[in-house]
Amino acid sequence: METTAPATLPGTSATPSHHDLVVRSRQVVLPGGTRPAAVVVDGESITAVTGIDAPVSADAEVSIPGTCVLMPGLVDTHVHVNEPGRTSWEGYESATRAALAAGVTTIIDMPLNSSPPTTTVEALEAKEAAARGRLSVDVGLWAGAVPGGTAQLAPLWQRGVFGFKCFTSFSGITEYGHLSYTELDRVAAEVAELGAVLLVHAEDPQVLAAAPQNVGREYADYLASRPSQAEVQAIDRVLQAARATGARVHILHLSSARALPAIRRAKDDGVPVTAETCPHYLTFAAHTVPDGATEYKCAPPLREETNRQALWEGLLDGTIDHVASDHSPCTEDLKNRQTGDFATAWGGVSSVQVGPAAVLTAGEEHGVGPQDLARWMATAPCQAFSIPGKGAIAAGCDADLVVMDPRETFVVDAQRLEHRNKLTPYHGRRLRGVVHRTFLRGRLVDRESMGGRVIRRC
Repeated sequence: METTAPATLPGTSATPSHHDLVVRSRQVVLPGGTRPAAVVVDGESITAVTGIDAPVSADAEVSIPGTCVLMPGLVDTHVHVNEPGRTSWEGYESATRAALAAGVTTIIDMPLNSSPPTTTVEALEAKEAAARGRLSVDVGLWAGAVPGGTAQLAPLWQRGVFGFKCFTSFSGITEYGHLSYTELDRVAAEVAELGAVLLVHAEDPQVLAAAPQNVGREYADYLASRPSQAEVQAIDRVLQAARATGARVHILHLSSARALPAIRRAKDDGVPVTAETCPHYLTFAAHTVPDGATEYKCAPPLREETNRQALWEGLLDGTIDHVASDHSPCTEDLKNRQTGDFATAWGGVSSVQVGPAAVLTAGEEHGVGPQDLARWMATAPCQAFSIPGKGAIAAGCDADLVVMDPRETFVVDAQRLEHRNKLTPYHGRRLRGVVHRTFLRGRLVDRESMGGRVIRRC
């Protein structure tokens, strides 16, 4: 039937009298809270959010079961796809299918460990070419800030990358060099001039070099080789560069809660700093890692239980801004599963498919629910990195919608994950939060869909 435009909730806009799609749910996660609503879609965009029972004339209508919530498509801003060059580790098809299975409709791909790394316009074009036609979700790209690469930053920024990633210690691959603190200052000044953001893997190389390196199968020895002080010291130096230059800086994969006071002080002082942590730091503690279980190896490492709880406190009070997976897979042989040698195993956790459920599960003791998940894994990263059209159910945003049952549970079976290499520390773990349907820009999608596109900051 024909109707007039529906009455809209505050902050939305009126729309034409007939629409492409309306999705109704008793629980819609909106910027102002979770409430019953109808989400109106035309083309690829949300055009209105209105009362659940409002008469809306549309070509298609979907009603969400009462046990499920309708959430904005989640956004994972820290994913290592590795294509081109190391596609045997992970590729666009497998990585984006895994993201889709988790309710993640947008990922931002790191500039390593692809080969060549994304540190030049030519390498960026190779990344974009490799991604086209292989995407189940939308994908944006980070670029790299490496020694001698300052002149490349402006051209890359003009091409629409979302920012620049650097290391203050060895990156794990020789073709992606780390910045000295002098070079960090120089890059920060250039980033400030561009109005860009500098992402930092912050561990101090001198602290790491002085730490004991007698690492083998015992996880405690690996943990001792990357002490908290390495993060604390490097983060202090990054904040110093931000204060001096005005550069926006983002602390990647924070694992040490000892750095939280410095980040909090910097924010209070108006320093433009944001920080993320990862599902594995919120889920696992060092004492639970079996010796030889190299699927748990990551850098920085999983730390003590008291540290895990302190990271939760930092996330809940807003010192930590958002959560990202740091999905960093490799082939099984590079994880040294046969020998269990932590010293030479690749450091990275495969987690893009289970990250949101892991956060919901680990956060249950803190009363965490879908509204928190949407804030930490959709709204906040999109605000921090100016990701256009993503991160919220609101008029004008892309119609990226996820139907999730936050109470339904599943047991992780690594062999059934979409990741190219079937190895993850979450194997056998019961998690809550099952995704039942996903809409990408207004279209219902599944694992066979290849409707994702490469997105740009501008």
